Amino acid sequence: MAAGSGGLKDATALVGIGQTPFAKRLPEDERALACRAVLAALDDAGIAPGEVDALASYTMEETDEVELAKACGFGDLTFFSKVGFGGGGSCATVAHLAAAITAGQASVGVAWRSRKRGSGPRPWTNTSVQLPTPAQWTRPYGLLRPADEIAMLTRRYLHEYGATRDHLFNVALACRNRANQNPAAIMYDRPLTREMYMTSRWISEPLCLFDNCLETDGALACVVVSAERARDCRRRPVYVHSAAQSLPAQHHGMVNYWNDDPLTGPAWSAARHLWKHSDLAPEDVDVAQIYDAFTPLVLLSLEGYGFCGRGEGGAFTEGGALEIGGLLPVNTGGGGLSEAYVHGFNLINEGVRQLRGSSTAQVPGASACLVTAGEGVPTSALLLRS
Repeated sequence: MAAGSGGLKDATALVGIGQTPFAKRLPEDERALACRAVLAALDDAGIAPGEVDALASYTMEETDEVELAKACGFGDLTFFSKVGFGGGGSCATVAHLAAAITAGQASVGVAWRSRKRGSGPRPWTNTSVQLPTPAQWTRPYGLLRPADEIAMLTRRYLHEYGATRDHLFNVALACRNRANQNPAAIMYDRPLTREMYMTSRWISEPLCLFDNCLETDGALACVVVSAERARDCRRRPVYVHSAAQSLPAQHHGMVNYWNDDPLTGPAWSAARHLWKHSDLAPEDVDVAQIYDAFTPLVLLSLEGYGFCGRGEGGAFTEGGALEIGGLLPVNTGGGGLSEAYVHGFNLINEGVRQLRGSSTAQVPGASACLVTAGEGVPTSALLLRS
C-alpha cells in the first residue's frame, strides 16, 4: 500500500535500528546517548540526518525534539509527537510515525528512547508527583512502587488461576537464557537457575528479585519510512503490518481497580484492534517481544493477545514453550529482565533483528513478530512482518 492511500497495513517499514551499550552507569548524559543511538540507526538505514522530518518519543524522555534536531543535524520537522504513560508508549512511537508517513505528513521518521535509569533517580522517589488523584487511593496504603502494584495483581492471578512461582520462573529463565546468547545484554555472562530464583530476596511478595526488570543506562532508536522508500534503503525492510494503542474504559493504571475484571488489562483491547487490522492471527506469529518489566506481565499478555485462554498463561509457559523451538519464543534479546530495561524500546529493535535474520537467538524462518508495550498501563503494540 502506497503512502497516503489511507491504511497502515504494510504501508511503512522499519529500515534502521541503533543503540548504545547498556550498563548500570554510563558516563554520557541522556542527550548524548540519544544522539548516538539515533545517528547509529540512520547509518544502519543509509539515510542522512538532514532527511529526517518526523520524530516520536514517549513520556519520561528528557531529551526534547529541539535539542535532538540541532545536535543531530535534522532538516525541517513537519511532524513530532510524544506518547503518554511511560513504557506503554514504546510501540506507539512507531505507530505514530507510520500514520504520519502514510498520511503524507512526513517521509523519514525517527523514534527513540534514552534513559539513565541505572545511575539516575527512580521516578517514584519524586514526592511532588506521588499523589495525583488516583494515587490518593493507593499510595497511603503502601502501594508506593510499580512493583507493589503489580505484586497485588499477581497475587490475585495466582489465587484465581492456580498459577505458581514456577510459572513466573519460566518467564525469567527464558529471558535470561536468551540474554546469555546476546553479548550486548547486561546479563550475558550470568546464568539463572531455579535455586537462585527461589531463594532470592523478595522485592514485593510474591515478586522476587528475578521477577523485576533491570535498572539500566542506555538509548535506542529506529527509523521508519514508506514501504516504497524502504526498498532502496541499506537493510532488509521490516514492515509495520498492524499497530494499536489502548486505554480501556474505566482503566486505573497498574492496579485496574475499577474495571469489571482487573486481570483483563489494556492488552485485551489493544489486541482486538491489532488483530482486526491484520491479515495474521496469533497462531501465525513466529516470535514475540513482550514487555517484561515484571514476569507476570508476560502471562497476562499471552492471554490478552490471544496465545492462550483466560487463566492459562501460567500453563502456557510449561515445557519450554517460551524458549527457542518452543510454542512461542519470547524476548529473544533478553528483554527488560535480562538484556536492559529502557522502557521496552529494546523489544522493538530485537523484533527488527528477528525479521532480518540477525538476532543472536534467531528463530529459524521467522516472518511475523509481535512487539508489545507495557501491560497494566495505557499501552500499544506492533505486528511486524518481513
